[in-house]
Amino acid sequence: MQVNRRSFLGGTAAVTLAAVFSGKAQAQGVDTIRYAGAARGLRTIDPHKSIQGVDNWAIIALYDKLVDLPLWHFPASLDELVPRLATSWSSSADAKTWTFQLRQGVKFHKGYGEMTSEDVKFTFDRATDSVRVGGVREKFSNIAGVETDGPYTVIFQLKQPDPLFPLGVLSDYDGGIMSKKAIEEKGEEAIGTDPIGTGVYVLESVATDPSQGVTLVRNEEYWDTPAATPRLQILYIADTTARTLAILSGDVHMIEGVRAPGWADSIRQRDNSLIFDVVSPGSFFSMQVNVTVPPFDNPKVRQALFYAIDRDEITTAIAPISKRSYGLNPPSFPGAFTAETIPEDVAYNYDPEKAKALLAEAGFPNGFSFPNITSQREDFSAIMLMIQDQLRRVGIDMQLEIKDHTAFHADQNIGKNTLFQQSSALPPVPTQVVVTYLTKEAEVRSDGNGGSNFSHYGVAIPGIDDLLEKALAEPDLEKRVAIVRDIEVQALRDAVILMISTNGFMVVRSPKIDLGYQVESGYVNWPLSKAKAV
Repeated sequence: MQVNRRSFLGGTAAVTLAAVFSGKAQAQGVDTIRYAGAARGLRTIDPHKSIQGVDNWAIIALYDKLVDLPLWHFPASLDELVPRLATSWSSSADAKTWTFQLRQGVKFHKGYGEMTSEDVKFTFDRATDSVRVGGVREKFSNIAGVETDGPYTVIFQLKQPDPLFPLGVLSDYDGGIMSKKAIEEKGEEAIGTDPIGTGVYVLESVATDPSQGVTLVRNEEYWDTPAATPRLQILYIADTTARTLAILSGDVHMIEGVRAPGWADSIRQRDNSLIFDVVSPGSFFSMQVNVTVPPFDNPKVRQALFYAIDRDEITTAIAPISKRSYGLNPPSFPGAFTAETIPEDVAYNYDPEKAKALLAEAGFPNGFSFPNITSQREDFSAIMLMIQDQLRRVGIDMQLEIKDHTAFHADQNIGKNTLFQQSSALPPVPTQVVVTYLTKEAEVRSDGNGGSNFSHYGVAIPGIDDLLEKALAEPDLEKRVAIVRDIEVQALRDAVILMISTNGFMVVRSPKIDLGYQVESGYVNWPLSKAKAV
């Protein structure tokens, strides 16, 4: 179905799904915190296969990592990282060997024994194995090998120096330590709905009704302070109206906010006691162009596309949580481009006349049309519907099909789209966005086991892999950042990826729930181990 912005927003406003909760999701009091995310249902609770942000709220409660962010912000230095399953760590002078001392006596859930170095080795051997895992693999591609030295010492050997290795590779949800015994007994696929971690919560059940999600219970054998609230439920409510009604009625305590024009103001008018937690920079909303699909195999067409997109209009519409990006890293990250420093020829400041001229040069003076898909989730749909309107001004007709978020991700994960969209939180590590989106190794695959290089950059056309190798081999952070800027310029000049905005990830919370800390920055899911009713 082809849609436009007016018909979509009007249709959404007319839908009321409060009946979803009738008799099923009544507030359960102080013993259960209920969080509702914007998706149709659970995909997986496997840290190495998760591609849906809502699932990660359960993953970070079920699995511990070697290290974690301070509650809850990106650290200014590695010294601020918090020891978790690792009690200490050190690196060689060239930052290619990292040694971690593990916490002793940590127990896996449901009788699966003590966590040891063998489990850590197994976890990261799995994370780098293309046969066993999917999209996260490229993040761990710099790991040459993992060695053990007794039950409580793990040594990572890296292919290239990485002075920020604990922050960039180990601190997000996909660094959760898994039980070797559990996966070998249950099987690679079963672990996605029957997980065994060491986390503060244990899986109790996965509901047969997808919207009812997963229920977690407090891990009474937890090695650290037990969860403040006995139970945690992660619900899936894709529809904006139903999710909004759920928080207003008290059926849930926290919901994924709507990153769409005017929504935050409208919900404040209905209940001004609600609390809005926002991480900044939050998600990077990027668009990759599939260079294997004509006419986008022509670089002039891709450049015309970029000049036709008015990113200032988009970020103004979704203000205050949406902010303009200029290069591939947000301006707040080390060495990132700003409005003043981005080279003019790759700034792609809005210029519809230049876009039309480039289209004419490419043989499309009257424009063209093409099909594309996006997610019904508000940040995706709002942005892509604005882009649809902008492209029409230069003669490009994007025939947009809006799918539910889970189906959208499933299609993109096997390479089915033309203008791919990602909304992902990445650490303040300059090379991470390059490793994630632009390398040959990260190319999307039709079997779903590829990465997030949806443009086929470096495969269908020459890419930046040689420059990235040079950057990763540079131990001096300032020099490394300079090479990353060269990579960004090349990718923008080739017009394979455009960072539209950084959208602060917003959770709306009942004033009855105290998180136990202040949310400032970091990844787009945060621990609820200290959360309790007040």
